[in-house]
Amino acid sequence: MSFVTLVRHGQANSSAREEESYDQLSPLGWQQSEWLGGYFRQSGERFARVYTGTLRRHIETAEGIAPDCAEKPIRDERLNEMTYFYLAMALERQHGIPMPQDREQFIAHMPVLLEHWQGNRIDNPGETFADFETRVRAVLTEIAAGEGRALVVTSGGLIGMAMRIVMRLDVPAMAHACLAIENSSLHRIQPLSTGLALTQFNAIPHLDTPERQHARSHL
Repeated sequence: MSFVTLVRHGQANSSAREEESYDQLSPLGWQQSEWLGGYFRQSGERFARVYTGTLRRHIETAEGIAPDCAEKPIRDERLNEMTYFYLAMALERQHGIPMPQDREQFIAHMPVLLEHWQGNRIDNPGETFADFETRVRAVLTEIAAGEGRALVVTSGGLIGMAMRIVMRLDVPAMAHACLAIENSSLHRIQPLSTGLALTQFNAIPHLDTPERQHARSHL
């Protein structure tokens, strides 16, 4: 068993209101990813395995990081994000709850969306909350059981679900975890005989200097 380092992708197209146009790194997202790669190299961090989802923003973030690893990244669709925009549009259409237009609205919207989704109150969600939880648990368990340190580039919602699984969070607490997760942040999980344990959450050592404070982002 080995440590698993989860990385949220760099800033994507935050002005988008649907999945396809959101799924690409912004210039800031590329810079965040490259700085993270520089931090790994400076600290001597090497990975035996690298995984990404199949989304463009995951693949581009991994390219920006350019981690020190002999093997090519493994692309696994189980590491893809929940379909937030699809769910938000369904929530608006079915329940009259409008899609958020800024971060403050997004903060209020996320727990409402997750509670409706978990409670099966969104018809035809594409993927149920229970199925999302099952696939995240399965892929994390599988990666954690492998040999050597693993780097996993994924999305905030999946990392939030990982926190729910590891820390046994209820849905409101999971929503708050999701909202806290910054672009290109680090989260580390250690396998123990009793299960997976959280050892680091939402770290941004590559941005934690005065001259890079401007590069911190959530959306």
